[in-house]
Amino acid sequence: MKKTLALAGVTALVGSALVATAASTSAAPPQPKPPTEAQAVSRSDGLISTRPAAIAAAGGESYTAYRTKVDADGDAHVRYTRTYQGLRVYGGDFVVHTDATGKLTGTSVGLAAPLTLATTPKVSSAKALKAAKARFEGTPTATDQPELFVDASTGRGRLAWETVVRGWAPDKQTPSRLHVITDAITGAHIGEYDEIESIAGTGASVYSGSVAVETTLSGSTYSLIDPTRGNGRTCDMNNGTGTCTTFTDDDNAWGTGANTNRQSAAVDAHFGAAVTYDYFKNVHGRNGIFGDGRGVPSRVHYGNAYVNAFWDGAQMTYGDGAGNAKPLVSLDVAGHEMSHGVTENVVSGGLTYSGESGGLNEATSDIFGSMVEFYANTTSDPGDYDIGEKIDIRGTGAPLRYMYNPTLDGSSHGCWSTSTNSIDVHYSSGPANHFFFNLAEGTGATAYGTSPLCGSAAPVAGIGREKAEKIWFRALDVYFTSNTRYVNTTTPANTSRAYTLSAATDLYGLCSTEYKAVQAAWTAVNVAGDDLECPVTNDFSVAVDPATLTLDPGTSATVTVTTASVNGEAQTIDLTATGVPAGVTATFSSPSVTAGETSTLTLTAGEDADSGQYTVAVTGTSPATIRRANVALTVNGLPGCSGSNASDVAIPDNTTVESTIVINGCAGNASASSTVEVHIVHTYVGDLAVSLVAPDGSVYSLRARSGGSADNIDATYTVNLSAEVADGPWKLRVQDAANLDTGYINSWSLNL
Repeated sequence: MKKTLALAGVTALVGSALVATAASTSAAPPQPKPPTEAQAVSRSDGLISTRPAAIAAAGGESYTAYRTKVDADGDAHVRYTRTYQGLRVYGGDFVVHTDATGKLTGTSVGLAAPLTLATTPKVSSAKALKAAKARFEGTPTATDQPELFVDASTGRGRLAWETVVRGWAPDKQTPSRLHVITDAITGAHIGEYDEIESIAGTGASVYSGSVAVETTLSGSTYSLIDPTRGNGRTCDMNNGTGTCTTFTDDDNAWGTGANTNRQSAAVDAHFGAAVTYDYFKNVHGRNGIFGDGRGVPSRVHYGNAYVNAFWDGAQMTYGDGAGNAKPLVSLDVAGHEMSHGVTENVVSGGLTYSGESGGLNEATSDIFGSMVEFYANTTSDPGDYDIGEKIDIRGTGAPLRYMYNPTLDGSSHGCWSTSTNSIDVHYSSGPANHFFFNLAEGTGATAYGTSPLCGSAAPVAGIGREKAEKIWFRALDVYFTSNTRYVNTTTPANTSRAYTLSAATDLYGLCSTEYKAVQAAWTAVNVAGDDLECPVTNDFSVAVDPATLTLDPGTSATVTVTTASVNGEAQTIDLTATGVPAGVTATFSSPSVTAGETSTLTLTAGEDADSGQYTVAVTGTSPATIRRANVALTVNGLPGCSGSNASDVAIPDNTTVESTIVINGCAGNASASSTVEVHIVHTYVGDLAVSLVAPDGSVYSLRARSGGSADNIDATYTVNLSAEVADGPWKLRVQDAANLDTGYINSWSLNL
């Protein structure tokens, strides 16, 4: 069900995240009756109102319940979309997780912090439209009016225009619905993606052998319409791109198995749609691709010598391949493309079809396409971990992709790296494909191929396809958000590793064999995470109160650090604090405690403390294990209109980082001749775009990838900031837009 909730104002943010905790092993009282979907939404609405920090809420926002799932044990998962000041927030979707009693157990959130940005564009819609048309390759036929929205796909919001240009790709056969994103403040091109997601009776099929197909009889004529699966139909495009005619037959015996018979490819497509429908229903409990029992239309013989197949949001379309000799209707291709439909209907907005989230989108389709092939269990096309091995799209007999070793295709990444986010989504799918294979079958030599390890990772023992596929679907179904990535420095909890671990916990238990296998399988493809170590003998927990703290220069504040024994005997715990900024000291009243005792952490900001926003990690170390809790610390600048920050911030390849100065006690607006002094150590400054972000979210460009191969930036910029209120957090934002060269923000200062 869908319902909108408005949150007019937020007066207090008491924490940055909620983390689900393991249930006690003691006998539990009988579970209450599972809530209805309406009850689950009502409970979640109430929690959003009382716990805004859990979803990174901001004033002037509204939330709409997009989809609700209630588990058999009463746990509920309500997905929401978000608007900010009336604008759609792309990447602002989130999931609220509750138990059977309605208690909040966690959230899945794509935003790194509450939104703070102006919503008045400085670039007109006409300019955005012109820029979008210039990006279209092929023949445009129509253009939608640009929509002003908040682009939060990176975890941080910026005002942008989204323009959809419709038409035909350069091959004049592939439809294109290109979404172009333009910065509404600077006019810069942010990104783009195509909505069309492609792979680059009885019946005798081309690839699957003799199979059973469900048809509809009308009078004496049979039609390829499946009445048992939502009336999904298969039709003939007659090698054109317009009209599609439903296949009919007099004797309900379809095709010959040869491509010369037009019905043969239709049998493959019809069978593929049926098996994919059954797979999601019988294995994952999903009522068809769309979740509502509707069947999927399948269009075959599309175009002339069309070497492609695609999902357009409503139906499947298959070309006949080079020379019209190899129709792209194999079972794993059918399962792959229709799984795109599952993804975009499960996750609000789908997994963004670019970068790492787009790679996860493609990997989801590869994973389920392969699992559909195993589920069908035909002798003509047995299950494997090769993608598109039957259709010979390359003309060499080689598959499109190899899940056990993605690098074999010459383009895919088999191990995650900082450049994975900047390659085509069909190749950034590699780490997730490789992870899934490792999780299901293990590393090293297997019956399906040899899976190599990344770096010095330990070998992985597989847990089997049945468990692996359920873990991946669970993560997609209740945890993934539209901007989930492999590695996310902005929102570390919004990752595929974290969410598949949550899924493994739900299905098999915290620190079960399956949970540990998920950890090991991600590590084996170089996707690390700050996971809680599994409970061990003599385990303990660490908690902090408050979890957020603000200090003025020359002041102190305290945090109560509480420990508790979880398993076994109470251990001696040594407490330390890391991530403390320059000029701030951290002392514990008792740096060593026994589990169950408390200590007081005192944070003191000197007069020269670097103003900014930081995460202080409170770490407890015992002979058995290590546990952590975080304090979100804001250090205000000295009263006045200037500030500085000398804390180093690393700038990895292809990432955006920020450093903050908090101005406090500067009356009115900034001046027209404000200055920003920047010192960045970097070996190739032409990779960098440097901007100043005002407290209201307005972005002022200081440097746009200039300087070529020169080293370092040591410059002072004069900026007209007279339209900006001076007090608040100002951010230096640095984007690295290329590979190989890295560096760090050394220091910067601001004089308003």
